[in-house]
Amino acid sequence: MSPTTPHATPHATKAPYGDFDASIPSYEASGGDWADIAAEATQLGEERIVVNMGPQHPSTHGVLRLMLEIDGETVTEARCGVGYLHTGIEKNMEFRTWTQGVTFCTRMDYLAPLFQETAYCLAVEKLLGITDDVPERASIIRVLMMELNRIASHLVCLGTGGNEMGATTVMTISFTAREEILRIFEAVTGLRMNHAYVRPGGVVQDVPPDVVAQIRKADPLIRGYLAQLGDLMLANPIFKSRLVGVGHLNLSGCMALAITGPVLRSTGLPYDVRKAAPYCGYETYDFDVPTSDDADCYSRVVLRLEECYQSLRIVEQCLERLEATAGQPVMVGDKKIAWPAQLAIGSDGMGNSLDHIREIMGTSMEALIHHFKLVTEGFRVPVGQVFQSVEHPRGELGVHLVSDGGTRPYRAHFRDPSFNNLQAVAVMCEGGQVADVVVAVASLDPVLGGVDR
Repeated sequence: MSPTTPHATPHATKAPYGDFDASIPSYEASGGDWADIAAEATQLGEERIVVNMGPQHPSTHGVLRLMLEIDGETVTEARCGVGYLHTGIEKNMEFRTWTQGVTFCTRMDYLAPLFQETAYCLAVEKLLGITDDVPERASIIRVLMMELNRIASHLVCLGTGGNEMGATTVMTISFTAREEILRIFEAVTGLRMNHAYVRPGGVVQDVPPDVVAQIRKADPLIRGYLAQLGDLMLANPIFKSRLVGVGHLNLSGCMALAITGPVLRSTGLPYDVRKAAPYCGYETYDFDVPTSDDADCYSRVVLRLEECYQSLRIVEQCLERLEATAGQPVMVGDKKIAWPAQLAIGSDGMGNSLDHIREIMGTSMEALIHHFKLVTEGFRVPVGQVFQSVEHPRGELGVHLVSDGGTRPYRAHFRDPSFNNLQAVAVMCEGGQVADVVVAVASLDPVLGGVDR
C-alpha cells in the first residue's frame, strides 16, 4: 500500500539492515472513499489529482466506479467501487420456487443469461438426484445455446472494446454478427435475452423444426464477420500499439486473485471447466482450449476470437446430435418436477397447448389440481447443499445452493467471474497511462449485472 492510502494508520518501521527508526512512518489501509481521498490530499498538500471515472461512464462496462489517482497521465493508484445496481437477485430467489429462480438468475449477467440458467438448474438437479435422468436431447440443447451465447458475449466484448478505442467499425461488425445469434435465440426461446429457457429437469420446450437449418445458414455469416474482425484488429498497428504489453497480469497474479476465463488462459494455463469438470456431456465434444503466454490485453482479444471459432466447432457437433435425437424428450419424465407440464406453443403463440388445457380443464380434475399446485407451490427439494460450476464467457461461474427441504431455496449464492476478475483492475492499471485504463477494463470484460447480483 502507498503511504497516501486513505484512513491510513502510521506506525514505526525498521530501517534497512535491521536498525529501528521510528521517524519513518508506514501506513496500513483500512478503507476510504472519494471524500476521504480528497481530504487527505488537501491535508498532505501534495499535488495529485483524483479522477472519478464512472459509474455512468460508458467505458466502465456497466455501473462500475473507478477512483483513479493520477500524476500527469500516469495512474498511480486505482480503486474499484461496485454495488450501484443493488438488484438483490440472490435474496429474491429465497422467496420464489426453485423453478421461478431461473427467471431471476438469468438477469444477472445479461450478456450471458443461458450460463446462469444452466449452472443453476444443474445444481438443482444435483440436489434432486436427477442428474442422470435429464434427457440427452435437453443436454445437447443446453450446450448448443451456451456456445452460441459464448460467441454473442465475446462479440459484445470485442465490439465495445473497439468502440472505446475509437474503432466504431469494430463495434458495428460485432453487433451485426451478434444479431444473427439473437435471431436464433428468439426463434428457440421467444426472447433475445433473459430467456428463462433452461429449467430444472431439462428445457422449456424443444427447438423449432427449422432451427438446425437456420443455424447452419448463420454459421458462414458469423465466420465471415469474425474474419473481418480479425483483419480489422489483429494486424492494425494502432490497435496493437494500444493493446500489446498493456494490462499485463501474469499467472501468479491470476492465481492469487482467483482470476479465471480468457484472462487466466492468456497466461498460458489451459484451465477450462468444460475440460476440468465436464457437465452436460462436454467430455464427448471435440474442441480445444486456446492459450497464450503474453498475458496482455492483445492476447485476450486473440483468445476470445479463437474461442468463438471453437464454439462454432461445438455448435456443429450439437446440430448433428440434434438431428440424430429428433423426437426425443427434452424434460425429465417425473411429472412432479417437470414444470409446466406438456408445455407447447399454441395457436396464439404462447402458453400451454390448447389440447392439454382442454384435457386438464374439462376431463381430469386430478391433472388440474396437480398442475395448479406444481405451478403455484412448486416441488420440494431434499435437504442439502451443492456447488456447481460452468465455464462462463468471463471465467468460472459457480452456484452454491442450500435447501432446507422446502419448495424454495434457503440460500442461493453465485460466484460470478466478473466480480472476482475486477480485483485485477489495480494491478493492471497502476503504473500505466489513463488511456490504458479503458483498455485494461475492456480486456477483463466485466458485466456489472453479475457483480451486483
